[in-house]
Amino acid sequence: MASSSTIIEDKKLKCPCKQDMFRNWQENGSKIKFGEHQLNFDLDGIDEFFAQKAKEELRETPEIIADSYNELRKLIAGEPDLNIPDEEEYYQMFLRPCKYYPESAFRLIKRYFRFRQNYPHIYTDLLPSKEKAALFANLVYPLPLRAKDGSRILIIEGGKRWNPKEVSLNAFFKGMIMMMYIAMGEPKTQIAGAHIILDVEGLSLSHVTYITPSFAKMLVDFVQKCLPLRLKCIHIVKQSFFFNMAFTIFKPFLEEKIRKRIHFHGTNWESLMTFIDKKALLKRHGGELEMPDGPFGVKLCQSLVICEPFLEVDQRSGYNTNNNIK
Repeated sequence: MASSSTIIEDKKLKCPCKQDMFRNWQENGSKIKFGEHQLNFDLDGIDEFFAQKAKEELRETPEIIADSYNELRKLIAGEPDLNIPDEEEYYQMFLRPCKYYPESAFRLIKRYFRFRQNYPHIYTDLLPSKEKAALFANLVYPLPLRAKDGSRILIIEGGKRWNPKEVSLNAFFKGMIMMMYIAMGEPKTQIAGAHIILDVEGLSLSHVTYITPSFAKMLVDFVQKCLPLRLKCIHIVKQSFFFNMAFTIFKPFLEEKIRKRIHFHGTNWESLMTFIDKKALLKRHGGELEMPDGPFGVKLCQSLVICEPFLEVDQRSGYNTNNNIK
C-alpha cells in the first residue's frame, strides 16, 4: 500500500501559495468595479467573524482539525491510485463542506474525481486561458459584496444573455466549474458557502432545445454530489413558461436535499432579499449594485489567469487508473 507521502513525492503535486497569487492579483489583475465596489478574490485568509463561524458551524477547532487531517491522510493512503497534494490547505477544501468529518470528506474526494473520469471532455484543458467563451460573454461571475452571513454570491446568466451558437452548453458548464473552483479556494467561501442567482430572463424555446437529459444529469450530479462547496441556495429569478419546460428536464435527477435549496422568485425582489441584502444585489435584481462598464468578462478572465496555477494543480490531480471507486 502506498502512503500519501510516497504518492506526493512521486508526482510532486504541490499547491501554489494563495497569498502570493492574491498579491499578484492585487498588483497585476484587472480591476473590476460594480459602481463603487471593487471585485476581489478573497484568497488571503479569514478574520474573526469567519473564524467564529467556522467554529460554530463546521466544528473547526485546532484539535478537530488535526485529527481530521490525520484520519483523511490515512484514508487517502488506502487509495494508491489517487494522486492529490498531501497538503492541509488542499484537504481543507473538502473537509470544510463536510464539517471536518474525514470519512465524508474522503467520499466527496472520490466522487469529485470520479466525475472527472466520467466526463473527460469537460475537464481536458479546463483553464481560463483556454476556456474563455463563457467568461468573455459575461455569463458567469461573482458579485463584489457577500451576503450577511458571509456567503459568496455568484451570478449565472442563463437567459437572453446566453447565445448557444456562440457559447455551447459544455463551454457554459466549463465556465461555471472554473468559477466555482476559484470560490472553493477562498477560505471565506469554504466556511460560509455560496448563493447562486440564476437569471433566466428571456429564456426561449430555442434555448431549451439545447438542453438534453444527459446534460441535465451531468450538471445535477456535479452540483449535488461532487461540488466541494457549501451551496446555500440556488435562486431562480425572472423565470417564464419556457424555464418551467427546461426545469422538467432537470427535475427527475434532483434529490430532496437540493430541491429544498432551490427558490423561485420571479421578480419578487422582497423574496430574494430575505436571503441576500439589498446592497449586495444587482439593481436589476432589486438591489443597489451597478453593473461594471465595458467588457468586464474579458477582465475577469484575465484575472482568473493569474489564479491558473491553482487550477493547474487540480488538472494534474486525480486517479491514475480507471479503477472503480467505491
